[in-house]
Amino acid sequence: MKLDIVTPLGRVFKDEITEATFPGSEGEFGVLDGHSPLVTNLKPGVITIKKSDGKKEIIAINWGYVEVTPDHVNVLVDGAVPIAGPDESSIAQAIEKAKQLLKDATDSDALVATVSAKIENVARNL
Repeated sequence: MKLDIVTPLGRVFKDEITEATFPGSEGEFGVLDGHSPLVTNLKPGVITIKKSDGKKEIIAINWGYVEVTPDHVNVLVDGAVPIAGPDESSIAQAIEKAKQLLKDATDSDALVATVSAKIENVARNL
């Protein structure tokens, strides 16, 4: 299935995926190919993506919306930071930007700490 993630500043991600996990307003939820149609809010957190080639990617978001169809997922978010880079230094910089994005999006220190821990844990396994 196809995944498109867009911010007001432009496209952040567009590729074929096998699955994705989103920080929904009612809790995390996963999407696989053939998922029932769905439109819902996203809260500050991390989108975890498994690409068709088996590689994983994560993208920190502040808030937004997701539209799921059986073969396509469209995500519109206010802000997003892909946690990726050619080396550990680039990834560390992306993690710091993601933490700041989350701090700006919520007053909950617990949420920021939880999502930051998730980002660092997943980034170690990229």
